[in-house]
Amino acid sequence: MEQEAPSSEVTGFRTTKIPNKIYEAELYRLQGELGKLQAWVKDTGARVVVVFEGRDAAGKGGTIKRITEYLSSRVARIAALPAPTERERGQWYFQRYIQHLPAAGEIVLFDRSWYNRAGVEKVMGFCTPEEHKRFLRQCPIFEQMLVEDGVHLRKYWFSVSDDVQLERFRKRLHDPLRQWKLSPIDLESITRWEDFSRAKDEMMVHTDTAVAPWHHVASDSKKQARLNMIHHLLASLPYVEVPHDKPTLPKRPQGTGYQRPPIEVSSYVPDWASTLVEDPSLDDGARSRSKG
Repeated sequence: MEQEAPSSEVTGFRTTKIPNKIYEAELYRLQGELGKLQAWVKDTGARVVVVFEGRDAAGKGGTIKRITEYLSSRVARIAALPAPTERERGQWYFQRYIQHLPAAGEIVLFDRSWYNRAGVEKVMGFCTPEEHKRFLRQCPIFEQMLVEDGVHLRKYWFSVSDDVQLERFRKRLHDPLRQWKLSPIDLESITRWEDFSRAKDEMMVHTDTAVAPWHHVASDSKKQARLNMIHHLLASLPYVEVPHDKPTLPKRPQGTGYQRPPIEVSSYVPDWASTLVEDPSLDDGARSRSKG
């Protein structure tokens, strides 16, 4: 288990600047392998659960997005649960997560998971000390039940240094497209870095088991983290390429005299896109700014 210094979570791991050309080529190859994994899961009825946990702004969401980019939403789906309702707070803690587990032939990616209780709920006081202790005791049993039932369970912890996390928060603060990602809990994580570190260490002691081990992903470099995590996930699963017939396009039949109705009778979306190139004096950036 890694030992955290107060100012940094990622230590002793080389961060490599990966050229875009190499990154995009390898990501594309890995996404092709994910397609083979999907076909194998569907063909064999396998059940795959991937848990994504870690610091805020550590790159979990971006990695999930690259994994699911070319997969079918009927096979691979994301479970990102909101805060529990009043009714859910009265349930057994694991109950609301169980309903999101995969059936045969499905992959579920948990964008945060039942480990909320060991992290944010513990640090922010959203659960009692007794509830936290009960979780640490029950969680390994719960996960062992999943594995014994044949579920392929993989757990990834995304580690990011405090300096990199703070820089990513600053970018979100000034980016209108990302400001929604800067929640009050994110802001609390800045001032409670060591509290979250201690909670994470305690969680690892109880839940990093032989049956369901944690895999740490150094994510100061998002590109490096994505490639490393996806490669590890694929290497850890016993999938094989499923033979399939290559589809062929049928020949278009001869027309039977169909006449399309005049364009004027239909209500089309205005051609806003063409206005973007009306003024050739504007470069792409200026044209975008001029449109607001």
